[in-house]
Amino acid sequence: MKRFTPPEQFQVTSINGGAFEHLRQLFKIDQLTDWPEPAYFTPYLNAINANNLPIRFVDDAKVDFAERYYEQVIFETGDVPTRQQNWHDLFGGFIWCLFPKTKALINQRHVDEIAVHGLKQRSKHRNALTLFDECGVVLAISDSNWKECLRDHQWKTAFITHREQWGKTIAPFMFGHANYEMLTKPYIGLTGKALFVNVPDEIFCKDLVTQYQYLDQRLYEMIKTDDCLADNKQLSPLPLLGVPGWCDENNNPSFYDNTDYFRPKRRTRK
Repeated sequence: MKRFTPPEQFQVTSINGGAFEHLRQLFKIDQLTDWPEPAYFTPYLNAINANNLPIRFVDDAKVDFAERYYEQVIFETGDVPTRQQNWHDLFGGFIWCLFPKTKALINQRHVDEIAVHGLKQRSKHRNALTLFDECGVVLAISDSNWKECLRDHQWKTAFITHREQWGKTIAPFMFGHANYEMLTKPYIGLTGKALFVNVPDEIFCKDLVTQYQYLDQRLYEMIKTDDCLADNKQLSPLPLLGVPGWCDENNNPSFYDNTDYFRPKRRTRK
């Protein structure tokens, strides 16, 4: 499989897709003309790590790692090493701004797991944390039927039959910054990992900032109290280009006929 490479240059056309709508609304990313400096995030950032240190973004080249792992640097200093002119780290910054409590908790969990297992042995918990951090999509749902429908790969039911319910009883919120990076050059096969979060109906009527604040608190509680990322079992495949509004081609129902992408659920034999 060919290795994915994002656009080398910063270009607004790369972030014009529907999946970037929240970033355009909240951060005006469509008004950027070049790569922002790490300090660009400062006005949007209100995050404290679990070590009670304020989070700030620092040029990766200026960070003294001193044989520490990335997550350890963040926990011990509050500094997030940020590579310049890099899509992956740019989107990572936005996620810190949108989900500060959850990101701080994930950072703490990584450090705690490293203390127990070391850097060479990755636990199931760390694998799940990383997978969600890179590829997670929060699906806020007020109707529990959505969870069964999407987990059962009933793609046409979810994306065509009940299409008008998107934004009313279900809404997607990107968490995985690798998803954003790959959506700068979208391709058939691009799949995220959905985590379902039950919400009251009225959440869908709130403004976007309030929605993110609510979901950040809920995710924090789900990870900390319910241990929903103890392993990968709560994460469900989500074909990202199938999400209504995230790909122009999916306005045509025939788009979902591609069973190599919208794969049916594999049934286990009894």
